[in-house]
Parts: sequence; structure tokens; C-alpha cells
Amino acid sequence: MRRVAYFFGGAAAAGAGTYVVIYLYRWQWQRAILSGVLLLVIEVMLLGIVLLGRLARIEERLRDADRRQEDVLTRLREKEARPTSDRFRWLDEPTSRTYVFVPVLMVTGVLLSGLAWLVQRIASATARPTAERRLAGRLAVLAAPDPAGGADLDDLPPLGAPRRRGRTARVLAVSVVGAALLGALFVGLADLTQTREEAAKDTEATSLLLRVDMRGTNMTAERQSLAAHQLWERCRDSTSVPLNRATLGELGDGLFAGVVQPALTDHDRMRLRGCLEDTGLDRTHLTVIGIGDANDD
Repeated sequence: MRRVAYFFGGAAAAGAGTYVVIYLYRWQWQRAILSGVLLLVIEVMLLGIVLLGRLARIEERLRDADRRQEDVLTRLREKEARPTSDRFRWLDEPTSRTYVFVPVLMVTGVLLSGLAWLVQRIASATARPTAERRLAGRLAVLAAPDPAGGADLDDLPPLGAPRRRGRTARVLAVSVVGAALLGALFVGLADLTQTREEAAKDTEATSLLLRVDMRGTNMTAERQSLAAHQLWERCRDSTSVPLNRATLGELGDGLFAGVVQPALTDHDRMRLRGCLEDTGLDRTHLTVIGIGDANDD
């Protein structure tokens, strides 16, 4: 279940990040902000899933430690509850004469220890290292092989060193290809979102065909025209070139025609279109149907 959550969360994060770049490229700031907020929410959700998983593992370990501690305490309590042994009850009977057995037992122990020491000295002086030889013969299988060509052990590669250079070459090649792809992606995004100075066009003006859609029962033609003019006036300053003349006329059925002078470059067209379609009015959606150059005619 956690892997499924990671999969869908990663896919949603990738989609949100992609649309952030797309909306920034289209100069649609409201949509870019919404996609960025969605991306942050998904990242926080994934972080929460990871933290919850780790907390669950920590709690499980704590429960296991508490369980083991309870088991140890239970065993200790059971051991303390057992009755004491009465093997040497005769030591508690002062009237008994069997306490003489204690010094006799101590003297016997001293004599046996001396006898064992004497036997050990005689055995060490007369025995041969046969057992050591047999043990060395059995352990010879576990001995390290002789270095090839009589080389010293210091000349051999250390433990854990890679035996083949092919793996290192593959890792290096994958790293280089990944860095190249990442650099190409970065350069491509920078090229798409970079603002450049473009040459002025030979045409006199740029014309646009707009459609305004509004939701609601009381959306009359007057309110539709007012919304279109509000959006048009708000986006007049979105281009890099100041628009000296920008008129908007109504064609009927929610269609409007706009003309701006001077003619817009391709980048300014994108900026104006993104501003117009990035609707900021309630229950209003504006769509740029067409945009092109216009001459004096």
C-alpha cells in the first residue's frame, strides 16, 4: 500500500511540476501558482507518509523492547518467588556434630588440588604436541591460499576493493549520461522561458479574436461585455512593448475583436495571450480563438 501511495504521489508531483513550467512559459501566473501549491501539498503528503512509516517502525521497536523487558521482569519475579534450597540445613543445626565435615572437606580439596598440579607438571614434561598438530592439519583447509607468483600479501588489493573495472566504467558512463540529460533539460527550460529582444515586424497592428464565457443565470450581454473590457484593460500592460492603441469591439454571441498597435512580436503575443486566458474574474472564462497580424487595410 505504501508503494502505491509513493507511485501515485510521485506521478502527481511530476505532473504538477510539469504544469508549473508550462504555465510559467505561457505567462499564466494564476495557474502556475495553483500548480505550485498543489506540488507543495503533494510533497508534504509524501513527507508525511515517510515520517509516519518511520514513526510506526520506531513504535514497533519500542513495543518489542517493552515486551522483552516485561518478559525479563516476569522471569526475575518467578525466580525470586521460588522457595530457597535447604541442601545444607545441617549447617543451621548447632547441636549437630556433623559440622566437623567442613574442615575435612577443605583439607581434601587442598590435597586434590596439589595432586592435580603434580599430574599437570608431569604431563607437560613428557607429552608431545600431537593434539596441536592434528588441530593445525584440520585448520589448513581454512588457511588463505598462497599469493600468485610469489607476490607479497601487501601487494594484493584490499578487502572490499572492486575486482573488475567494468563496473566502475558503467557507473561513470551512467553518471555522465545523467548529468548530460539534466544539463540539456536545464538549458531547454532556460531557452523556453528566457525573454529576448525581438525585431519589430513590418505589419502595423496585431488583431485578436476572443470569446468570453460566463457561468450563471443572471449573466447578461452587458455584464459579459464589461468582463471582456476589464480583462482587456488589465492585460494591456503585460507586453514588453507599450501598447499605444488597443481597442476592443463586440461582435455578438460572446465574441470580441481586439486590435493593438504597434504589432506584437511572437514573445509579446504569448505574454498577452497568457494574461488574457489566465482569468482573474469570478465565473468568467476568456479564450483567445485566433491572433494574427493586420495591415492598414
